[in-house]
Amino acid sequence: MKIRNAEPKDASDIVRLLHQILELHAVIRPDIFLSGTTKYDIAKVTELICDTSRRSYVAENDDGKVIGYALCEIQEQKDPNKVPMRMLFIDDICVDETERGKHTGTLLFGHIKEEAKRLGCYEVTLNVWEGNEPAKAFYGKMGMKPKEIKMELILGKDKNDGTV
Repeated sequence: MKIRNAEPKDASDIVRLLHQILELHAVIRPDIFLSGTTKYDIAKVTELICDTSRRSYVAENDDGKVIGYALCEIQEQKDPNKVPMRMLFIDDICVDETERGKHTGTLLFGHIKEEAKRLGCYEVTLNVWEGNEPAKAFYGKMGMKPKEIKMELILGKDKNDGTV
């Protein structure tokens, strides 16, 4: 297996994996995620891969098949009340469901961490949905811990007709 920079030719494979992660989220939060959809289409993934303010990586197996990806963004902390810093934000990351538990995620995350160091980043950040316990456990094994918690209060809005 090898980890490399994503290329536009990888966009369709990334979208295939985006479908897998969306379906996982749709099970966890059907009130938010629509099954059968995806976060990005091929054109948007291609755009993200080509964006120089971002970093995109793929994991491919020995046969050259893409079995994981990470779409990342370099962010700069410019809030005047906070210490200025550079961060690598993982916008999206996924390992093919048939490859999970085979250390692909560990290798992909390790590559991201090394790239973040090389880019002079203070930290690597990401968001994980409450209820995605396997992801939280994996990120914990990678040394991550909660930085802040986004909270919600659902007011009972009917997702079907928009009435309260």
